[in-house]
Amino acid sequence: MSSSDKYRKEVMNDLAQGNVENLDAPTNLEQDYENFDDFAQRSSHDERRRLFGRSFHPDRIPTNQMEPELQKAIAQIKPNERDDVAQAFFKHLGKRGLHDRDLEKQLGLSTHHASRMNADDVSKLAAFAYHNHPDIFQEVLAEQPAFVKFLSNPLVGAAFGAIAAKWLGGRK
Repeated sequence: MSSSDKYRKEVMNDLAQGNVENLDAPTNLEQDYENFDDFAQRSSHDERRRLFGRSFHPDRIPTNQMEPELQKAIAQIKPNERDDVAQAFFKHLGKRGLHDRDLEKQLGLSTHHASRMNADDVSKLAAFAYHNHPDIFQEVLAEQPAFVKFLSNPLVGAAFGAIAAKWLGGRK
């Protein structure tokens, strides 16, 4: 296991077991998570949106460093989860007047049907949202956190470290 993987695992364990009392919204102060999957399933959408919103933004992690990580992460998630991620991006981008057929042409996607998209297509869509509409990117992460656990860049690890530090800040 590489040092980056070990660090990511440690951060994820810290995040999963973190004290949530430092969050802005009222939460269950006794909440404990077994691991990231448990966190992704049991944490609230608003909780994930706040945490991911602070960490996953082009001002914190440059697009040129995030895009390769998105490609690797999306390639590792299950096809049905990848479909869900693509559908979520299309839904939110559509609300901004960016329709699936237009995005297909603009981004050079193989299709505008989320269920038929390959990992490369979803990566292009995610990178577009990250760079041009970071709020939509953060919203989709909050709705579909499955691929977050596959991000491994040290800067992404640092972002999770910041999340863990916020959670663990009140712990003695």
